[in-house]
Amino acid sequence: MDRILGPSHGNGHSTLRAGKSMVKDWSIRKRRPIRRKAIAPLLKDLEAALGIDLNVDGAFLEAAEFGPWNLVFVDKVPKAVDVEHPDGERVVALTLRGLMEHADAAHWVEVDHGAIRFLMNGADCMAAGISGADVDVAEGDLVWIRDEVHQRPLALGWALDSGEGMVAATGGKAVKTIHWVGDELWEME
Repeated sequence: MDRILGPSHGNGHSTLRAGKSMVKDWSIRKRRPIRRKAIAPLLKDLEAALGIDLNVDGAFLEAAEFGPWNLVFVDKVPKAVDVEHPDGERVVALTLRGLMEHADAAHWVEVDHGAIRFLMNGADCMAAGISGADVDVAEGDLVWIRDEVHQRPLALGWALDSGEGMVAATGGKAVKTIHWVGDELWEME
């Protein structure tokens, strides 16, 4: 997940458009088994970007479409998602289920206890609730949000500021949420 440029058109307004976050009526389509070599480049990119080791040797792999997103299932659990950045670029990340096994993954934002209930309902992450962030997070990156105590994944979204900027900010939105604990993708099998 290299730096993704362009969340502003020079007028100070974000290019993040409505309709790119999860929608209740999305459904799984074209779910099919795949071979490891078919997704090897994707796995290699994820490992490099997040600094983790994805060991899927011997696992049952499947691919599917979920609305405009592409999913990779490992042993019938959605572990990776391919989403479109608001600028049109495709970005691959682990789902929250995938991040549960890799709590050491990079590109994280940490929130205090007060923000958890809002994030669990799909709210965007506000800067006031952020207590820490990966220094490598840049504006426009796809980041995962975790709680500061247990470091468990809570949501996935687009960073609206750099990691340092989010921690320093006292108000406003910091992350545009697209996937959270309890949504359709979380409940899927």
